[in-house]
Amino acid sequence: MPSSVQLLAIDPQNDFCDLPAAYLPPSTKPSLAVAGAHRHMQRLANWLRREAAHVDAITITLDSHQRFDIAHPDFWQLPDGSAVAPFTPITATQVRDAQFMPRQPAHLARTLDYLDALERQGRYTLMVWPVHCELGSWGHGIHADLLAACGAWQLAHQRPMQHVLKGTNPFTEHYSALMAEVVDPDDPGTALNRPLLQRLAQSDLLVIAGEASSHCVRASVEHLVEYLPADHAQRLVLLTDCMGPVAGFEAAEQDFFAAMRTRGVQFATTDTLRLAD
Repeated sequence: MPSSVQLLAIDPQNDFCDLPAAYLPPSTKPSLAVAGAHRHMQRLANWLRREAAHVDAITITLDSHQRFDIAHPDFWQLPDGSAVAPFTPITATQVRDAQFMPRQPAHLARTLDYLDALERQGRYTLMVWPVHCELGSWGHGIHADLLAACGAWQLAHQRPMQHVLKGTNPFTEHYSALMAEVVDPDDPGTALNRPLLQRLAQSDLLVIAGEASSHCVRASVEHLVEYLPADHAQRLVLLTDCMGPVAGFEAAEQDFFAAMRTRGVQFATTDTLRLAD
């Protein structure tokens, strides 16, 4: 058994989970549910209860947005002033051609600067997502079963888990737990989170789960592999039955898995990852 085990649960939030009716408040539903995510979080909760004695630290990341956000529909409009639908990709060229425009003209220059910088990196095209994980909302909260398991772990170990909020800057996407897609020099919260990196680097085994494997899990793990010392990649283990891709992005998940295997990242399921063995 590794001498130090940490769990990193990436965005295990209600808005990303395909929750059954029994888990839903009246007139509420998840806004960006990943197929299977409810069962993913139940598996993770069960694994944590089983292995709690051997888990030394837990970090939970929380996608944390405001209603006003460059990746939300109400930021944008079509030439006739009508709404832009969720799941619409937008490029800098399309904005320059006035196919899509910020609703507030004063935001145009900053928006183009952001889109240009994003596209130069070649990682993502801006995607207009449904409003999700709004700060203070039910959707921002942690899946109930996992929250209960984390609470039991805290009582047993008499120590808190760590929470990392990401995404509060409305002018840059922030998939990764470690840094925004485009760093805002005026906002230190978008830069590389070195304290988090250092804390995760202390583990002999870093168990990673969460949503979604096509986006936030992928971006976070890619940054971990990039910024941790080279020999740390083999200390990372992805719980593949505790994550899944956004619908339509299954190929992104498979590309991510293939790339991480070449870097030495481990893969397991909750059935096979037994820390006491």
